[in-house]
Amino acid sequence: MRDALDATPYDALLLLSFGGPEGPDDVVPFLENVTRGRGIPKERLKEVGRHYFLFGGVSPINDQNRALLDALRKDFADHGLDLPIYWGNRNWAPYLTDTLREMVGDGRRRILVLATSAYASYSGCRQYRENLADSLAVLEAEGLELPKVDKLRHYFNHPGFLEPMIEGVLRSLADLPDEVRDGAHLAFSTHSIPIASADTSGPVEDHGDGGAYVKQHLDTARLIADAVRERTGVDHPWQLVYQSRSGAPHIPWLEPDICDHLEERHAAAVPAVVMAPIGFVSDHMEVLYDLDTEARAKAEELGLPVRRSATVGADPRFAAAVRELVLERAAAESGREVAPCALGALGASHNLCPVGCCPARAPKPAAAGADSPYA
Repeated sequence: MRDALDATPYDALLLLSFGGPEGPDDVVPFLENVTRGRGIPKERLKEVGRHYFLFGGVSPINDQNRALLDALRKDFADHGLDLPIYWGNRNWAPYLTDTLREMVGDGRRRILVLATSAYASYSGCRQYRENLADSLAVLEAEGLELPKVDKLRHYFNHPGFLEPMIEGVLRSLADLPDEVRDGAHLAFSTHSIPIASADTSGPVEDHGDGGAYVKQHLDTARLIADAVRERTGVDHPWQLVYQSRSGAPHIPWLEPDICDHLEERHAAAVPAVVMAPIGFVSDHMEVLYDLDTEARAKAEELGLPVRRSATVGADPRFAAAVRELVLERAAAESGREVAPCALGALGASHNLCPVGCCPARAPKPAAAGADSPYA
């Protein structure tokens, strides 16, 4: 019988995600949550929400998180890891504060957090830490005993995150017509962010020239492209591209946009493109709309064959990677020797976000870091 795995000192794992509407009536209230404090009129939010209305007002992200929860619970049970898993969102039910309150009521005092973002950036890391601090402040005001909360490190270069994406690209290439397959280019896509935010992503020593955000995505893309070459014998040209830009047009954001990139590849007589959304854990709305709808329409307009590879989602290898990350962090917290698992040139990310990591424009308290007020 398999020995039980030990996650001491942790007594729970929290899956922390963005959240999304689950019906037409949810769309505007959800967007009000996302844009709280920016003074955006409701009519403008209805216009912004048109992407959701195209899909019945439902974002797939909540169902995808439910599938990931099932995969994690199955993996933990199959491997003898007795660690309960909870789920809380930033912008929609189940809300983070409610989930943390439930966890405290269940007696959880050392909580590990898995955020559904694999890379360093303000919106992908520090903002989640700010959300945790906000929720802990609410519980403190209610007189509840506060748990100690830690966040799992960035997992962009963990084999369990990479391997499903490698296989996704291979399947997409195999699905292309024979006559264009070997000449296909790989477009590794992620969320565009303001250049100023990219330049200050990650620890201070990584700031400048795209910061850790760009470095980590480039390393991920290179690892996938190298694996595809090794398994097919074909060296496919590749580029990191961006999607889902929002905000004021006068503010510089990371480029090129995926649709502009498709136009450029078509003009260069590239026979086909595989779009690989490496910046996204699952096929949520930005993948379904920006790639499967807008980018695909652009490709059809150009007559350019494209395929879109799968995100990691609830792949069992990703669930196994999370288990490994939990045990790695538990060992480190307990003073046991541990060898972090990471591929590529950058190595394993930090366990504790240092001071100055992914700073906000307006400083706010953030939990689960060296500057946390809830150490």
